[in-house]
Amino acid sequence: MSTKDFVEKDYYKVLGVPKDATEAEIKKAYRKLAREYHPDANKGDTRAEERFKEISEANDVLGDPKRRKEYDDARALFGNGGFRAGPGGAGGTFNFDLGDLFGGAQGGAQPGGGAGGFGGGIGDVFGGLFNRGAGAGTRVQPRRGQDVESEVTLSFTEAVDGATVPLRMSSSAPCKACSGTGDKNGTPRVCPTCVGTGQVSRGGSGSFSLTDPCVDCKGRGLIAQDPCEVCKGSGRARSSRTMQVRIPPGVSDGQRIRLRGKGAPGERGGPAGDLYVVVHVGSHPVFGRKGDNLTVTVPVTYAEAVLGGEVKVPTLGGPPVTLKLPAGTPNGRTMRARGKGAVRKDGTRGDLLVTVEVVVPKDLSDKAKDALEAYREATTGEDPRAALFEAAKGA
Repeated sequence: MSTKDFVEKDYYKVLGVPKDATEAEIKKAYRKLAREYHPDANKGDTRAEERFKEISEANDVLGDPKRRKEYDDARALFGNGGFRAGPGGAGGTFNFDLGDLFGGAQGGAQPGGGAGGFGGGIGDVFGGLFNRGAGAGTRVQPRRGQDVESEVTLSFTEAVDGATVPLRMSSSAPCKACSGTGDKNGTPRVCPTCVGTGQVSRGGSGSFSLTDPCVDCKGRGLIAQDPCEVCKGSGRARSSRTMQVRIPPGVSDGQRIRLRGKGAPGERGGPAGDLYVVVHVGSHPVFGRKGDNLTVTVPVTYAEAVLGGEVKVPTLGGPPVTLKLPAGTPNGRTMRARGKGAVRKDGTRGDLLVTVEVVVPKDLSDKAKDALEAYREATTGEDPRAALFEAAKGA
């Protein structure tokens, strides 16, 4: 939060309480709003999350008697964006632009700005509020943990049915040596550049501006006075851990799964990042995959294809099913065994697609040869390629 934001924000309005509200009234209003807009009660609602941050920020100021007094004094001093002269002044209100005023505080006196009345600049006026150490109760913004990406290889069957697998991850976590403060003594100070927000505004005008991570504190909002020797003042260290991850059934090769809150831990009460798992699926000697359907090729004899019959077909992890093969089934025909495929997102299963492959024997007994010779004589005059040649002539 910048000094300008601090003055311009109406925390009483955020909590919905009057300016003369008691501590008990402020606490009651905060608890009611916090329950209503808490992220756990509004999963995925970014507006509720922003509203919760505003409520927490307002409570941090108004819920602390000392900070509330400083806030009230600052609001009374600047009013609605103008400097109110005290009794010894010229009277009335001098309308300074707050953006210019706070910007001038960092560069010394501004022409016509009356720097003498502020001594060392506007930073001195709010020095007790914005430049105290983190241990003195300054509200430093929480930081969300980083997202982590990992990979896992599943067998064909595990991908279809789902599996719980151990996953070893390496990510950044709060440094144990300094308890995540980055300071050897655990007493970092609030970054004077970003005033603990971890971000600085640039460009833009009016209500529009762009924000970048603060280069002085690397986006942490804190600066170590005596940097920790382990994390070099960053407050973060590499951490390895093994966790059991549940991979849902029906995942496909190359699919990227998002597990919310399973990434790197956050800082200062911030939420953990997300874990993204890229799934690799091994092949199967019998079955294949086509979307939510499984595939299998079943060999049949020439007699079964011509005369028809019943054929047993294996299923993945279950008993075989029997399919009725119609007489005159051609090679390559695909039949369907419903509900014997992979698990869909809604919990139902796809189908098993069975492709017929007519097997031509390499060795025949004399009896079989005689039977085929008799069949050939019985079908003399039938030419299965006649239509092919007719089509070639007409092309």
